[in-house]
Amino acid sequence: MEKPKVIITGANGQLGCEFRALEQAFSDFEFVFASKLDLDVTVESWVKQFITDHKPAAVVNCAAYTNVERAEDETENAHLGNALAAGFIADACHETGSMMIHISTDYVFDGTSNKPYTESDSVNPINEYGKSKLEGERLVDEKIERHFTLRTSWVYGNFGHNFYKTMIRLAKERGSLSVVDDQFASPTYAGLLAADILRLLQKVIIKHEHVEYGLYHYTQTGIASWFNFAQEIVSQSKLNVPVNAVKTGAFPTKAIRPVYSKLDTTKWEKQIGIPLYDWRDGLAMCLNNLPSPIH
Repeated sequence: MEKPKVIITGANGQLGCEFRALEQAFSDFEFVFASKLDLDVTVESWVKQFITDHKPAAVVNCAAYTNVERAEDETENAHLGNALAAGFIADACHETGSMMIHISTDYVFDGTSNKPYTESDSVNPINEYGKSKLEGERLVDEKIERHFTLRTSWVYGNFGHNFYKTMIRLAKERGSLSVVDDQFASPTYAGLLAADILRLLQKVIIKHEHVEYGLYHYTQTGIASWFNFAQEIVSQSKLNVPVNAVKTGAFPTKAIRPVYSKLDTTKWEKQIGIPLYDWRDGLAMCLNNLPSPIH
C-alpha cells in the first residue's frame, strides 16, 4: 500500500530540518522535502504545478520570510513570503484535496494583554512581520477548509539561526551575556513542534480520527522572559557565565516587539490531545539533540 505523501516546504530552514531529522521515526509517511531550489513558494505557477504533480495527503508550510528587523524595510518581500505564498499553497491544496498545515506567530498580537492570548482574542500586529503573517493566516482560512494554522512563539532548535544558538555562541565568545527581561512568551523547541505536527497528521490521515480544522495555539507550557530563557540555556549547557538583565531600550531595534505574547494552548490540549511539555523540558531535549520521545 502506498504511504501518504507529505510535502515539507522550506525544507532547509530551521523547522524544515527538524522534519528531515524525524523522517525515520515517522516512517508511515512518504516525505517530499522541498527546499527553495525545489519549490519557490512565492511563484504561484510553480506552487500549483508542484502540488498537482505530487498530489500529497498534506503540505506542511515551513517556508516563510522570518527576518523581523528587515521586514520593516522589505514590506513587499515579507508580504510575498508570508501572505501571498501561503495563499498560493492553500489554493493548490484545495484543488488537489490536500490538507495544509501552516505556521504562524504570536506576533499577530500587540502584547498589551495581561493574560495568555486565546485563538479568539483580537489581533493587532505592531510590526511588519506580524502584519504579513496575519495576512497569511487570513488567506489560508479563506482558500481552504482543511487546514491547521498553528501560531507559535520564540521557536529555536539545533538548525538555522535562533536565540538559543546565539546565546551559546556569545557565552563562549564573550564570557558574559546581557539579555532583555521585559518581553515575555513561551520558548518553543522546533523539534517538538515538528514531531507534534506529525503526530497530528498521524491522527487525521493514518488513524482517521476526527479533529476540528482551524486555528490553534501551539507552544511549550510555562512562560519566560528572554533573560529567563538565556539563564536556563546557560545553566543547562553548564556554561559558567553571568547573565545580566537589561531593558528592551538597551538594544534599540527597528521593529517593535510585543511585550507579552504568551499563547493560551488550551484548545490544542483539549481538541488535539497531544500533551505539551514545559519549555525547560523542551530545552533539555534540544540540548540532547533529541527528536522528542513518542508520547
